[in-house]
This record gives sequence, structure tokens and C-alpha cells, in this order.
Amino acid sequence: MERGEQFLHQKFSELHTTEPVEREQERKKRKGEEVSVKPAEKIADFLEVIKKTHGHHEDPRVLERIKKGYHKEYVIAPEDVPESYFELQKRLAREQGHGDIEITDEMKEQLTEVIIADQESTLDNWVDYLSSPDADAYPMWVRYWAFRSMLRLSSYDKEKKAFAKRRKDTVAPFPDLNREALAYVVDAIDKKIQKQDISGAADNPELQALLKGENFGKLYAYAIEKVTPDDKNEFLKTVGEWVRYEQGSDHMPLVQSLQGHGTGWCTAGESTAQDQLQGGDFYVYYSYDKSGKPTIPRVAIRMQENNIAEVRGVAPDQNLDPYIGEVVDKKLKEFPDGEEYKKKTSDMKRLTEIEKRHKDGKELGKDDLGFLYEFKSNIEGFGYERDPRIDEILENRDKKADISLLTGYVKEQISVNNEEGLRGGFKFHYGDIFLFDFESAEGLKLPETVSGNLDLGGLKSAEGLKLPETVSGNLDLGGLISAESLKLPETVGGNIWLGGLISAEGLKLPETVGDTIGLGGLISAEGLKLPETVSGSLDLR
Repeated sequence: MERGEQFLHQKFSELHTTEPVEREQERKKRKGEEVSVKPAEKIADFLEVIKKTHGHHEDPRVLERIKKGYHKEYVIAPEDVPESYFELQKRLAREQGHGDIEITDEMKEQLTEVIIADQESTLDNWVDYLSSPDADAYPMWVRYWAFRSMLRLSSYDKEKKAFAKRRKDTVAPFPDLNREALAYVVDAIDKKIQKQDISGAADNPELQALLKGENFGKLYAYAIEKVTPDDKNEFLKTVGEWVRYEQGSDHMPLVQSLQGHGTGWCTAGESTAQDQLQGGDFYVYYSYDKSGKPTIPRVAIRMQENNIAEVRGVAPDQNLDPYIGEVVDKKLKEFPDGEEYKKKTSDMKRLTEIEKRHKDGKELGKDDLGFLYEFKSNIEGFGYERDPRIDEILENRDKKADISLLTGYVKEQISVNNEEGLRGGFKFHYGDIFLFDFESAEGLKLPETVSGNLDLGGLKSAEGLKLPETVSGNLDLGGLISAESLKLPETVGGNIWLGGLISAEGLKLPETVGDTIGLGGLISAEGLKLPETVSGSLDLR
């Protein structure tokens, strides 16, 4: 009796009574062959069947039928995809600044199809390898143990250096197949069971303890860390190459370059990779391995048409590892929206952190408030509208107290709505002031600073108009046909619309304009003096 079969009996005590094992015993009886009641011998007969059925077939359809059987038994069923997964997609969209999106039934069906396809393809990787000539060096019992144990594993946690357990409702793909790590594990267990010396085990208490436990998941995690570059050696080397996978191209070269490297990227799944390459180009930076070949994935940049959709690294939670930042920054400069993407990512990450602290009932500091009230710059996200979380966090706060802390003005000098802002005597107004239906400035008293937009597009004359010293957003004076009596703010953070002016006579523009200057109605540039810096466009149509 082989020690390997006895090992399987100890690990899977019910195996000798399962339907496939009993079916082989029945087949032998019908043929008049001798059958055994001993568990290990019954398991040995079963392993012979696996060896024949999973062997190297000239007809690939045989193995495909076997795979379909595994899919049916081990891949998640559509009805088992938990509602929490769709709630997670909503949360992720919210954290990107898209607001509260609705996950329709059609979207659920599409997401489920991707989950299933990626589980099938990652499961197939194990079947293909363990059935290939490359795995023939290992006895069938140790291959069966590895495969059966792998089916119980979910995603790999890089921080904990451990695999999560797979359940009926697990949506994650099956573990990456790292051939080197797997070879390390099956070789060590095979030698242990055969009572042979294991290289490196004598002086390694951690490995000795793992071998004693004979837990595949823990041994595989240990082996992955052993063969995968870590921060202290290979990751220190950032020399490598960027590879561009073009939109619409074959997704398999990309998938194969990621499999077994433990990146944690969903792109390692075939269906996900195919879907992402339909949306745009995909860039991966590979650092050089010990042979001087660019094979170690470090960074991924996924495009959605011509815009950067996401940048992912191989550190925990797909963050960039601490050594690769300069490589990424240099690459991002090649994209028109590279700097904009970095700000959006930074803003969304910070807003998510602040929202969590807010929900936990923790105090927000002065820097947090300055960020939320957008004093230094607008909060930018990946949605088309302003991120709703900003107003949700600020909703029940004492805005005047917050702004007083940020500006130094007393609460009585701060206005927070249109009605207050027009009473006069205010130093600072938080938000927008919309007065587009005002045709005259007579009696109009505006705050010294407006933190948002100021819309006076209905004014026909600047007579009697005293504008704020600073408008942080846009200033609309598009209805003015003359600059007579017009004194503009010293600073406008956004656009200035003066499209109704036909003459620049008497016009003095601010020294700083954060975006566009609209002077499309001018018929002469005589007397026009432009600012030294215009961050946006200049309209002189």
C-alpha cells in the first residue's frame, strides 16, 4: 500500500466512500476483477482512473468535458452571487465620485457572467497544468491533494500572507497558478510522505511547522512568498520595460503575463482582461527578473478610450509599491490627463478616508475641513457631477463655525446663502450667488469674497456695481455691453464671461484668472491689456 493513498485517506476521510470511487469498484466487480474494502486501496484504484481520464489526450474534447464537470460542481452558480457583491460595486462607484448608482438586473447579469467566466478560466489553468506532461514528475496522489485543496481557497491576502477560504457564494477567481510555488509544495510533501530529506527544512522552524500541519493553503502561501520578489530584494530593482496591449487585441498574452505573479489584479482573469481591452489600451510595466527579462508585473495603467481609467500596483490593496513611483510619474506625463488623473485619485482616496472617520463619529481637523470646503482647489472625481459625499458630510455641520475656523472671520461676517449674501456687511460668502435676473446693480451689496460662482449675467450696466475682491469660481457678466465703471475682482479662480462687450475701452482684467476669459464679442482689441497668466482659454472670436 502506497503511503500517498494513506495520506489522502487521512486528509479526506470520506473520499473512499464517494460516488466516483464506489463507481470504479462496481466496474471492477462487473469485470470480475478483485476489489478491496481497504480505503487506501480503493483510493489507489480511483487515482488510476484519474490518470487515464485526465491524461494526455489527442482529442482535446475529452478534457473539455472533464472541465465542464468541474465547472458545474465548483464554479459559483448565478443564484449564489451574493447581494453584498453588488452593494460593493455601488460603494466602489461612490468612492470614485460617481454618486449613488443603481445596479439594474441587466448589470447584475453582466457582472455575474464575468465572475463565472473568470472562475472557469482560473480553474481550467489548474486542470490543464496538473494534466500536462509538465506535472508527470509528481505522483497522482499529490496532484490530487493539491487540486482538491486548491478548490477550498479564495483570494490571496498579501498583508496576511494567507488565502481566504472559499465558500459557496465566493465571487473571487480561483488562486493564481504559480508553477514554481506549486512545485515547491508538492515536492516537499511528496518527500515528507516518502520519508526523504527536504532541502532547507532542517534549519527552518517555520517550514518544519508548516510541513507538520500538511495544510496546502498555508504551504502554498509560504511558497509564493518564497519565490515571488519582495520589497527587500527584487522590488528594489525598478529597471524594466513598459508593454502596451492595444485596444481590441488578443487578451491572452496579457493574461498569461500576469498569471502566477500574485498581482491581485482582476485582469489576470480571462474574461475581465478581454472586457478591459475592449474599452481601451492596457499598459503594464515589467521589471527585469534574475535572467534580465521583463517578466515581473509592477504597475498597470488601464485606459478607457483615450482617458486613464485606473492605475494599479502590486502592494496590498493594489497600491503602488514604494519603489516604483518615479517610473509611474514619468509614464503618466505621456498622457494628456496624467496629472488630472493623479489629482482625482488623490482626492477620491482622501474623501473616502474622511467619510469613514465622519461615519465613525471622529472629529475632522482643520486640513480636512479645508479640503471639504474646497478652499485650495475643487475636489475632483471620476463622476460627471460633484461628488454627493461632500454635501452629505457637511449637511449637519455648523458651516459658519467651520468657515470661521478656516478663515479667521467671526461667524457674523460669514454668509452661506443668497439671501444672507445680499444683506451687506459680510466678509466671506460660502457657495454660489446667482443673480442672473438682476438687470441693475443699484443697491446691490456683495461680500468681499465669494468662495463659489457669481452669476450677474443679466446686468446691462456696471454703474454702481461693487464686485467682491475675490471670486473663487466663475464670474458671469455676459450681459454687459460696456466696461464703463467696471472694476473686476483682483482674483477670479474660474472663468470670466464678458462676451457682451464690443469694446475693451476702460477694461482692466484681473492679474490672475484660473480658467477661461470670454471676450468673444469684441470687435477691436484697442486698449485691451491681458493678464500675464491665463490657465484656460482666451476667447477673442
